[in-house]
Amino acid sequence: FTTSFSQLPDPAIEEQGKDYIRPVLNKYAAVCVRCPGYGTRTNTVILVDSEGWVTFTERNMIDVDLNQWKTSTYEFKLHT
Repeated sequence: FTTSFSQLPDPAIEEQGKDYIRPVLNKYAAVCVRCPGYGTRTNTVILVDSEGWVTFTERNMIDVDLNQWKTSTYEFKLHT
């Protein structure tokens, strides 16, 4: 997989679509495991439209803190 982006993630791109992606993450995320010292730390959503545009969004827990998450979003077109 090759990309032409020089720097990822781009904070400006991360802000785009967050109002759309966050509800998708909340609605379709798998059951989260919550136990002391163990549990779900990453959620990933991959959306592909009929024209081959992909939106890949991943949310990662920061420092094993349930209240701190970083969301990264990447968008690209599939090669045919």
